[in-house]
Amino acid sequence: MAPHMLTALHIPSPPVNGFHIGPAFIHFYGLMYVVGITLAILITQRRWKAQGGDLGLVGDVAIWAVPAGIVGGRIYFDLTTPKYIPHHWYGVFAVWDGGLGIWGGVALAAVVGAWRVRRQGANVGMFMDAVAPALLVAQAIGRIGNYFNKELFGGPTTLPWGLEVAPAYRPAGYAAYSTFHPTFLYELIFNLLLAALLVWLGHHRSIKPPGLFALYVTGYSAFRIFEESLRVDPSEHFLGLRLNMYVAAILTAAGIVWFWRSQRRAQPETAAQAAGASSDAAGTTPGPSKAASDGSPEPGADPAAAPAGDGTLHGG
Repeated sequence: MAPHMLTALHIPSPPVNGFHIGPAFIHFYGLMYVVGITLAILITQRRWKAQGGDLGLVGDVAIWAVPAGIVGGRIYFDLTTPKYIPHHWYGVFAVWDGGLGIWGGVALAAVVGAWRVRRQGANVGMFMDAVAPALLVAQAIGRIGNYFNKELFGGPTTLPWGLEVAPAYRPAGYAAYSTFHPTFLYELIFNLLLAALLVWLGHHRSIKPPGLFALYVTGYSAFRIFEESLRVDPSEHFLGLRLNMYVAAILTAAGIVWFWRSQRRAQPETAAQAAGASSDAAGTTPGPSKAASDGSPEPGADPAAAPAGDGTLHGG
């Protein structure tokens, strides 16, 4: 009786990985990426606006950074797992078969995004902090696509929440096992929790930018060390360990150092102040003045008309 009860609690594999709209077949994997990216843009817009930033900048960055992230993610996958590139002429481009490497995607998207932010004269560190929780939400949604692709699961487990995997999708050497760790689900939950923590820190702690983004790099990479220790999907190995485990360890250490150094710097100006300074330098109509942003009246202004608040900038 007990084995049957446990089996009833196991996570079943999805029967399909997509659906048809007319002649077109829509993969859930790709659809989840679209949903994740859309949510990331909306969350970033809300956070950037709360810091006094221009909403138009978020759209501009997204137009450039999203394609860059897809290209960077595929390049990372092709370079780190060359044996698993589909054997077609278009294999290196087939993001639906093998997927994307998150670190390559974030790295190239960050470079391109920083270029666009600098081009608009805004503060790159503050923008990165606005993006950090949004990236985690997008990554969490993307892991749902891995579920439908029946991929990125861990080793065998008898835990009630084990994922049932059909024989055709079990890695070599694991044909005798039927339930596996749903590591994509573990990461989904962790990403949402880390995103919530970053938002909370932005509201309740004085984190200098790009401190929240540095914590994103640190936290996500540290979790990946744990996740890589469970995963059994195909991967390049070095000295008996998965290649991604080395990358995760290096980025965890780099994130800690980055956060420590970022908190030793002077507090930067707000997004609104940065935009105003850029407008002044260009000889155009200036944005909100420093006096207006910190809640004090401008010279000659009626004190009663001054905005309320203490002028504190929060990262949320």
